[in-house]
Amino acid sequence: MKNPESGLYLSGIPVKMSKKNLNSLSIEELGELFPVILSDFNPGWKNIFNSEKEKILNIFDKGKLIRLEHIGSTAIPGIKAKPTIDILVEVEKSTDTNLIINKLGKIDYQFIPKPENPPPHMMFAKGYSIHGIKGQTYHLHVRFPGNHDEILFRDYLISNPEARTDYEKLKIGLASESQNNRESYTNGKTSFVKNIVSLAKALYETNNQG
Repeated sequence: MKNPESGLYLSGIPVKMSKKNLNSLSIEELGELFPVILSDFNPGWKNIFNSEKEKILNIFDKGKLIRLEHIGSTAIPGIKAKPTIDILVEVEKSTDTNLIINKLGKIDYQFIPKPENPPPHMMFAKGYSIHGIKGQTYHLHVRFPGNHDEILFRDYLISNPEARTDYEKLKIGLASESQNNRESYTNGKTSFVKNIVSLAKALYETNNQG
């Protein structure tokens, strides 16, 4: 199962920085450019999401975009997070994926090819440059319709303070250990995330039966 709290992974082979291609940088180079640094919860993250939401809605054809959700740690009140706004965009199955890439490129989103997760599992990033962070960063996850683990994970933590606190503690420890390795940081959360998603699914099924 894909980690709903996945970060930015632009895997590739080591190249000279002068090539200015983020998709070509190694994990080590990316770790130096974009270290894992957690920030205190910022209530303004919701407003940043809403502003970006309008930009995304404006570029999609009417009827193609089903829903748009704020996910990830910045959507969970009260916990530390990397100050990156994660957004899940759910589109109709008939949507042309190449058109999605072109449209999002017009508002500065870079498509991050992930051969292990072919479309409709598409990821885009914004705010990253060959010289490091440039302004606000965003991760955009495009999906076809479904029950998405990212939303289940978010909602469960919002409703369960103890789980929320445990998750924050885990993140703080991992950020300290793996500041320059985003892959290690994210992999360290996998077991916790899977467990929370399982709990959320069981709770969802119980509520529906009731």
